[in-house]
Amino acid sequence: MSTMDLNHFRTWIGRTETAHDLLTARAVREMRATLDLPPGEPVPGEAAVMTAHWCLAPATAPMHSLGPDGHPARGGFLPPVPLPRRMWAGSRLEWHDELKVNDQVGRTSRIADVVIKQGRTGTLCFVTVEHEITTARGLAIHEWQDIVYRGTDAPAGGTGNEEAQPEPQWQESVETSPVLLFRYSALTFNGHRIHYDRRYCVEEEGYPGLVVHGPLQATLLAEFAARLLKRKPKSFSFRSVRPIFDGPPMTLNAVPLPIERLEAMPPHIRQAEGGLTLWTADSEGRPCMMAEAV
Repeated sequence: MSTMDLNHFRTWIGRTETAHDLLTARAVREMRATLDLPPGEPVPGEAAVMTAHWCLAPATAPMHSLGPDGHPARGGFLPPVPLPRRMWAGSRLEWHDELKVNDQVGRTSRIADVVIKQGRTGTLCFVTVEHEITTARGLAIHEWQDIVYRGTDAPAGGTGNEEAQPEPQWQESVETSPVLLFRYSALTFNGHRIHYDRRYCVEEEGYPGLVVHGPLQATLLAEFAARLLKRKPKSFSFRSVRPIFDGPPMTLNAVPLPIERLEAMPPHIRQAEGGLTLWTADSEGRPCMMAEAV
């Protein structure tokens, strides 16, 4: 199918798939090391990083079934949207329990919605996937992930959110080296070439450099939030507004969450201790990923 047939794509709504994996001590060490945290010697029952589930049970398509961008070919669980560029646009997560070393982790995924929109950069197709992450103790993480498909005519650098951001109350700098990107791709078994193949990035997709993974930025922001709040968030949401490329350092930024945003949270999420508005910014100070942690 080569046309944007929304009615056809929406027949995917309700489709499910399941996957399972073991959260090993080695995986936890490698996740910590990639985030520049002390890797330690994790023992059974020790907590992993908050977004460890993004490194578990990845799609393991054989080489012959990969598309030209390094992703598995279209179709199957996700609808066969013909737009060539596919990106993780954002997610909303709720934590009910920690993932721990030696957990047998299950993931049940369901296509929750498919929407086509006309944006400033052309036609966009959004696919929302609901994930339930479980262990033997029950539900650990509930996540709603937004995947966006777009055409090659969209600006490679994105248009971003041009609204001025407040002066950060807290800020940390993170190097965006190719080694960091390679390590995160390896952790997540992510073959998307925009993260490691510079020739493909520049010549095929028109980017000026390697693209820093959205979930890597989100993971760094979530861990940053936990350090600032001195507790792990119960809820974390993020959305990408502009890509970040390797080379100059990026920054993690945060300010207190406005009280009106906190009051709008569901009762089971709202925290008396408050929350944070967070964002990553590129070397020019432009916001690239926006997030909230409560």
